[in-house]
Amino acid sequence: MKLSQLLLELSPSFVFGDGEITGVTNDSRKVQPGFLYTAVRGTVADGHNYCASALEKGAGAIVVDHDLGLEKQVIVPDTAKAYSLLCAAWFGYPARQLKLAGITGTNGKTSSTTILRDVLEHAGHKAGLIGTIQIEYDGKTFPNPNTTPDSWLFQKTLRDMVDAGCDFAVTEVSSHALVQQRLYGCEFAAAAFTNLTQDHLDYHKTMEAYFQAKTMLFGYAKKRVVNIHDPYGKRVAEMFPDGLTTFSVSDPKADLFADEIQNRPDSVHFTLHYQGGAYPVHFAIPGSYSVENALTAIGMALALEVPLEKVLEAVEAVRGICGRSEVLYSDSHMTVMRDYAHTPDGIVNILSSIRSYAKGRVVAVFGCGGDRDKTKRPKMAAAAEQYADFLVVTSDNPRSEDPDAIIDDVLAGLSPKANYIRITDRRAAIDYALTHAQEGDIIVLLGKGHETYQILKDKTIHFDEKEVVEQLLEEHKGEGEQA
Repeated sequence: MKLSQLLLELSPSFVFGDGEITGVTNDSRKVQPGFLYTAVRGTVADGHNYCASALEKGAGAIVVDHDLGLEKQVIVPDTAKAYSLLCAAWFGYPARQLKLAGITGTNGKTSSTTILRDVLEHAGHKAGLIGTIQIEYDGKTFPNPNTTPDSWLFQKTLRDMVDAGCDFAVTEVSSHALVQQRLYGCEFAAAAFTNLTQDHLDYHKTMEAYFQAKTMLFGYAKKRVVNIHDPYGKRVAEMFPDGLTTFSVSDPKADLFADEIQNRPDSVHFTLHYQGGAYPVHFAIPGSYSVENALTAIGMALALEVPLEKVLEAVEAVRGICGRSEVLYSDSHMTVMRDYAHTPDGIVNILSSIRSYAKGRVVAVFGCGGDRDKTKRPKMAAAAEQYADFLVVTSDNPRSEDPDAIIDDVLAGLSPKANYIRITDRRAAIDYALTHAQEGDIIVLLGKGHETYQILKDKTIHFDEKEVVEQLLEEHKGEGEQA
């Protein structure tokens, strides 16, 4: 592809010429002869420092935001935005060949996007899914390193979806992706806001900066679906009144309103009020918070012009989401669940819902991630103590931090009367919860959800809690048989 073709959507102040480009990247280590290298300023490194290296490797051109006095340079105002546009151009602007639906918020993105994808498929569309768990389309799944991929992988994925015949792409949208302009230039047919609670302050520093990052998505969207039960959602609705659909579990004036919420161990029932009608809904993912996830998907589907009848049929057909309120084991003695909750609000949501129907103890096994917002650690502990009868405090993904130092931070949030045990090794912590279970216990493994790994300093080990629970139960079954 000619350089001039790639630059059509950009406004470069200087272009050296027009050569043949063989690839695009913002990673100097991946540069091959003829590649267009874009120097993006990151949080750790500045890509401008690697331009000379890119040229040495044979880069056909380099995109920079100021004159470096180097050959083959293209100067633009913002290289992050430019890179997003260049990736779109390289893959033939796939976002223009399908409808994009994006969902952002602290909690509920994975569940809401999965439900929405299922609704669209039920209505006869072919929809791809990009999210925290994986990338899915055309019956295939692919690993996804980030909630929202970088610009190159995002555009490549959209191109693959278009080529596979998809007419919709449903994507989780992270605040990191928005700040880093990974989606710049993409137009969304509809976008939704779920909620905003404390998370990622290691990156954004303040809740206001975190909020402003989330709102960027709605500048790209034709239609907006917003949870006005959430105080930040009310602000989003005020900022973006055009093409707006609101939903709430507390405000009857919302376009979509849910009440008569009944929690059950395997589901939640509620009444949906919409345009003067009242519709009973049986949703097979338990928890009061699941109602908001369902409302997000319902609102988005309606905004995307799916008939209400099809929407409700599809929502009632949903049968569980990996790592979200997922039951791993259940018998007359105990139930074991796992959930991705890794924020104070997320823990309150899952444990308070379980508390509403639990007949025995609620036992929470949890830790906090390393190299992430440290201020939420004691708050997560306080949330867990409030709704669980017993806590097993352990490791999550310690990353470069000392696991025991993280646990110290967590324990600082517990009251003197807290019932807990500290077990650093997560497998041993789960084993303790299983072997000390009392009649009717609901054991909830929090924080890792769908993840199949654990990050320990400089190594990543395989760690799938579903497998761990199965293995431990099998081991104890064998011990019982021997006895």
